[in-house]
Amino acid sequence: MIPSGVEIFMAVGPIDLRWGFNRLSGVVIEQIGRDVRCGALFLFLGTRRHSLKILFFDGTGLCLYYKRLDAGLFRLPNRDDINNATAIAVDDEELNVLLDGIDIETPVQRARQQRARKPSASIH
Repeated sequence: MIPSGVEIFMAVGPIDLRWGFNRLSGVVIEQIGRDVRCGALFLFLGTRRHSLKILFFDGTGLCLYYKRLDAGLFRLPNRDDINNATAIAVDDEELNVLLDGIDIETPVQRARQQRARKPSASIH
């Protein structure tokens, strides 16, 4: 379904994944600086990073691919060019690894992090 050998751009900041075609197309233009119909894939991570959307033009119309993990989180590629960027170029291999869920945090690690942040409350 997703073509290989095309340019892939990933928005670095989290996106509200309730957004649809029009709003995500605006993000492509404003943050990535590309035309949404240029044939590239545009990848967006959700705010909680357990979901992602890919927006692309297949020649006849815009397509939206949506994936939600059952457990764990999607992670940005560990690269130096992410620090000050609003978007990064991603290769086919990085996209495949991301979509396969290979580089995700385990639910146990996430649960420990959440527990550590919650203030303790005393019940009388």
